[in-house]
Amino acid sequence: MTNTIEASDGGYRFMPGVSQYSCGIAALPGFAIERVRFSEPVPLGAGFARIADIIKAAGRPLTSFGACELRSPAPFTEDGFRAFNEIYIKTLVAWGAMRDGVNPVARSNVCPKLDPPGEPSFHAFCYTVPAAMDEPASFVVAGSGESVEGKANYRDHTVALGDTSPAGLLAKAKFVADEMERRMSAFGGRWQDTTAVQLYTVHDAYPVLESELGRRGVLRNGLTWHFDRPPVVGLDFEMDCRRVHRERVV
Repeated sequence: MTNTIEASDGGYRFMPGVSQYSCGIAALPGFAIERVRFSEPVPLGAGFARIADIIKAAGRPLTSFGACELRSPAPFTEDGFRAFNEIYIKTLVAWGAMRDGVNPVARSNVCPKLDPPGEPSFHAFCYTVPAAMDEPASFVVAGSGESVEGKANYRDHTVALGDTSPAGLLAKAKFVADEMERRMSAFGGRWQDTTAVQLYTVHDAYPVLESELGRRGVLRNGLTWHFDRPPVVGLDFEMDCRRVHRERVV
């Protein structure tokens, strides 16, 4: 099992990832993860303000902010993605969420092909709340596309770069599903434990649904397929998953 780091003042532990996000979080005993989805995307600055209000209204510290789902207008260039992440991280630093320079907050950031927002926006976020000790465990696994993260760039480490044929998508799906399983394993999770699995691609994923995802048990509780692209030019297939029993829409 991969080592995780405890963020005790946040009520969760996290699996370290890269500077812009962690690989996932899991609630500590005595806490549960709650997911809040916005009925419409909220631009980044206003979204952080609304999130802060919701967390404070629940009597929780800003350090309980553990995961988010973003929507962006279009895939970024690699330089553009780095610049965006620098802006995003500034708020996490101001909130005291960063842990000695390590980012504990899990994230997915995807780009709707239809009706995209005009600027990077929040779709949903998760934070921890007090819970009974016998409440079911909860975790959120961050989104991953078909590239190795933490390298100098994505392009040189992307699976089947530019290949959206059935064979190319199968290779991408295998890599991404393996990564989801690696991240879940840090929290003792498996596909059958998930309450939601999300897929992000604008390409025909149907050939891999049964042959690859179905045989792993990914479809056990259904699959939400968003007609969205991953956040960086050149990526075509992304997934995330979660085990969260408290969800609401605002």
